[in-house]
Amino acid sequence: MPDLGELLPSSYIVALTGAGLLIALVAWLPLALKRLPLTLPIVCIGLGAALFSLPSVGLRPLPWSYPQVTERMSELVVIIALMGAGLKIDRVFDVRRWQPTWRLLAITMPLSIAAIALLGIAAGLPWVSALLLGASLAPTDPVLAADVQVGPPQTGEEDEVRFGLTSEAGLNDGFAFPFVHLAIALALAAQSGEPWLLRWLSYNVVWEIAVGILGGWLVGRLFGWLAFRLPGDRQLARTGDGLVAIGATFVSYGLTEMVHCYGFLAVFVTALTIRHADREHDYQREMHDITEQVERLAMMVVLLLFGGALVSGLLDRVGIADVVIALVALLVIRPIAGLIGLAGFEASTGEKLTLAFFGIRGIGSIYYLAYGLNHAPFPGGERLWGIVGLIVLLSVLLHGLTVTPAMRLLDRTHGRDPDDPSRTHVPPPGLAGPAR
Repeated sequence: MPDLGELLPSSYIVALTGAGLLIALVAWLPLALKRLPLTLPIVCIGLGAALFSLPSVGLRPLPWSYPQVTERMSELVVIIALMGAGLKIDRVFDVRRWQPTWRLLAITMPLSIAAIALLGIAAGLPWVSALLLGASLAPTDPVLAADVQVGPPQTGEEDEVRFGLTSEAGLNDGFAFPFVHLAIALALAAQSGEPWLLRWLSYNVVWEIAVGILGGWLVGRLFGWLAFRLPGDRQLARTGDGLVAIGATFVSYGLTEMVHCYGFLAVFVTALTIRHADREHDYQREMHDITEQVERLAMMVVLLLFGGALVSGLLDRVGIADVVIALVALLVIRPIAGLIGLAGFEASTGEKLTLAFFGIRGIGSIYYLAYGLNHAPFPGGERLWGIVGLIVLLSVLLHGLTVTPAMRLLDRTHGRDPDDPSRTHVPPPGLAGPAR
């Protein structure tokens, strides 16, 4: 008679089955949710919460229990999303035509960081921890913001709102890093007493931003030449294999990080450079589509774990003051800072309100907090995780359930029929919310 252990499936077989179900859900859920008031991230978080609530599942995926895993997994999802965001943008890089981007980066983001940090201090957080919280919550997330972004390459769906939110999400993940490093420098200086200002300005601000941009441009030029300009029949574009975009992502990020510069910034610049190497080539769509598929799968894994963290005690340290921080950050600080940044910009009131409101917080915030806590001692780390976790959860619910009606209203305002079957762009299922 066979032993009972031999009849039970191995953990490898269970994992393989689970991976297959996960991939099937990634492909099918957006279609199933098309007419329901749900979103893919909400379902992923709910599935994760249900899975990790089972008595047979002993794993508690709390971020402070697995700090390095949390940092690396969120990092991977973000860099893939940044490549996808850059490949989407049809608009040629130009200082004047990218005006909403600069306003959101130079005005809205610093105002948001300062306001959230002050709010955290008022709620009793140590000032260095409050600064890290503000820096972590500054970026508009490139992963969860799919439905407020422009469409795939060459679809022509690039109004000011979609372009502004896509370009902001692509660049602010790099430009927020100096503020995270500022919090780290201050936390370390509080212990050692060593001077920090000159090093932070010269190294973390000037050097890392400049070389990140240059490195991303060089890698983009190289891959653009290999894909579209290589003499003869050896161009990568002839393979039709969009997986090259993932290779470019890893090369750009890896090489830039090797010289201690901002890889997030480099990846987005690489994507823009590849996109502009041959703007009309169909291979651009191939690269975008495979990047989107990989991003979606990686996002779903992280959100399943996030749902597991929620039922494992992620929010146990959250108090009334922290709930106030979360609500004010999402409903007051970002919208007001957004409107201040867009003051004087030539756009309708509805466009400005949409740009200001949809500052979606997500996996990028998880990465920044993990990075900060892994590189310096910050008091109240578990409380910071609770606040960020609550804000990400509320953002997924709030922005996810309002994004599709808001964007449909925006389309109608611009004379576009969102139900017109001739429109070629089907929004990627990142926050695909209720259709009506």
